[in-house]
Amino acid sequence: MIAIKAQKILILIISTAIICFAQSGRSSKGLSASNDVILNVFAYRTDGSDKPISLSEISLYESGFEQRIKNFVFDPSPSRIVILVDNSQTLRASVEKLQAAVKEFAYEIYEGDQIFIIAYDEKPEIIQEWTDDAKKIEASLSLFRKKDNPYLFDALAATLKEVILPLMPGTRKIAVVLISDGLDRGSKTPFEKILAELQTYDITVYALQIPDRTGGAYRRSQPKPSQIITDLTEGTGGLVFDLDEAQKAAKTICDELRKNRYLLSYSPTNPSSLEARRILLFGQNITFRTKKLHPPTLKPF
Repeated sequence: MIAIKAQKILILIISTAIICFAQSGRSSKGLSASNDVILNVFAYRTDGSDKPISLSEISLYESGFEQRIKNFVFDPSPSRIVILVDNSQTLRASVEKLQAAVKEFAYEIYEGDQIFIIAYDEKPEIIQEWTDDAKKIEASLSLFRKKDNPYLFDALAATLKEVILPLMPGTRKIAVVLISDGLDRGSKTPFEKILAELQTYDITVYALQIPDRTGGAYRRSQPKPSQIITDLTEGTGGLVFDLDEAQKAAKTICDELRKNRYLLSYSPTNPSSLEARRILLFGQNITFRTKKLHPPTLKPF
């Protein structure tokens, strides 16, 4: 459970056009039936054009089989961005540098966007609840400190369960920005489980990567920290930046969430829940990012 340093969490569930996307009984110009799959997709034209991308320009494959796409629509809705910051003792970044990195997001979010800040060591703690107030965000960062070990996977699991899932299904545009080197020392939550949960709920994970404090040492029970960062971001359709690129990262993340995010719906030809189903998107002169796969159905937290 996340410890609260301020008042009780207040979650505002925003009703947007995205709710309509999940409703059933619509025509092809409306949106999807209840048993359809909806994917969050980032799409860019390689020529730099900002012309909207249409359904007729793209192809979707699941486990090697082409799927019939029902709808592909631009999503201009506001974002909810959770910034999850490693505050453990041996992290190779100062408190001041962590504060400066988070502060960049306060001045890059668009109108309607909101930020939620959590710091973690052996337990996650709320630093700032949902807000778009830059001054409030800056003031809250004085609560950062460094102590204990990083329980990264437990922090991700608590963030998903207690902060993100209460927003659904009314809000779909939710991202996690992880500021960490990817090291976990002691979580009860297995990495494979939390990655699969993030993919199941289609939560995009970005990372501001800090140099690996282990120096890339072999770890018997789990991947190296740098591989954790890669798997979290690539597996969910996110991006990785160096901590020194915090300003660029904040601008890129906030820009693409507002300008390049689409919703795609389709009915799988073989909707098996017992095995992973890999996803591939193609389009001429178009670059796509989405989660890598639908994981097998897992027991919830």
